[in-house]
Amino acid sequence: MRRLSTLFTLPALAFVLASGLSSTPARADTLAVPEAAPEKAQPQAGTISIDLPGRGMTMAEVEKRFGPPAKKEDEVGDPPITRWVYEDFVVYFEYQYVIHAVATPALP
Repeated sequence: MRRLSTLFTLPALAFVLASGLSSTPARADTLAVPEAAPEKAQPQAGTISIDLPGRGMTMAEVEKRFGPPAKKEDEVGDPPITRWVYEDFVVYFEYQYVIHAVATPALP
């Protein structure tokens, strides 16, 4: 039996040593992306910038700053998620706090 285990162990060890698996550290490629200079960071032609509610704002703060929404959806799930629909964006709340705000595309 010992001879059989040696028969399988030696080729496996030779493979590991030949392939360099035991001595080669892990590698990863790095992609370098140049940063744009602040003075050159201009909005592209045809882009629109809108103000959106920030994460963590309360429902009262959103309504005070942006006005009443066009539509208030009922809460769904547990924890309760509520959706307020404005003309240019949609706001998602967990309990009374903003978790996400999404700009909606303008329809032609």
